[in-house]
Amino acid sequence: MEEGERSPLLSQETAGQKPLSVHSPPTTGCLDPVPWEDQADAWGCSCCPPETKRQALRGTPGKGPAPSLSIGSSCVKYLIFFSNFLFSLLGLLALAIGLWGLAVKGSLGSDLGGPLPADPMLGLALGGLVVSAVSLAGCLGALCENTCLLHGFSGGILAFLVLEALAGALVVALWGPLQDSLEHTLHVAIAHYQDDADLRFLLDQVQLGLKCCGAASYQDWQQNL
Repeated sequence: MEEGERSPLLSQETAGQKPLSVHSPPTTGCLDPVPWEDQADAWGCSCCPPETKRQALRGTPGKGPAPSLSIGSSCVKYLIFFSNFLFSLLGLLALAIGLWGLAVKGSLGSDLGGPLPADPMLGLALGGLVVSAVSLAGCLGALCENTCLLHGFSGGILAFLVLEALAGALVVALWGPLQDSLEHTLHVAIAHYQDDADLRFLLDQVQLGLKCCGAASYQDWQQNL
């Protein structure tokens, strides 16, 4: 091949390719590291301030990354998790039993849009719903170390304690009227013993548990013909 001629094979191979620059740096498959700010913004919990996220990702300046939990803290964490998991299962069981009782008695489908039925199963279902929701918040908050869920769990426990304290104070302050009201309620329950299956079951369990008969004596059952 003469000096002035071009090779057709070389022209076909180099056709459509950009000329390589001498000053262009070689490309590699490695990506640049993600800045700390982007990692902090991509962190899941939106309730934590950005500075807390960056500090947790970087660690304390001069001390390296954030230390892991100690053995005692890990034991407390998993103790909270398992205890709340157990209570959440019990709450879901109570919710299921309450809904099943309402469905069997037909209280769920009757009078849609009307007032809620005065049924003990409704109280069981609502109580199971509240207990399971609070317990699941504590369970997931302890497992995932989520501050928002732990705050919700602490608020629920605090609300339960306040309600229990108020109920105890009311019982102590109104013990006399409560006794009279309870005795009147028992007389009414004895008079309507055969009218409601739930009332009959509840009254039987109360008398068996307390080993009593009637409100004051067995003669109270003479009110029921």
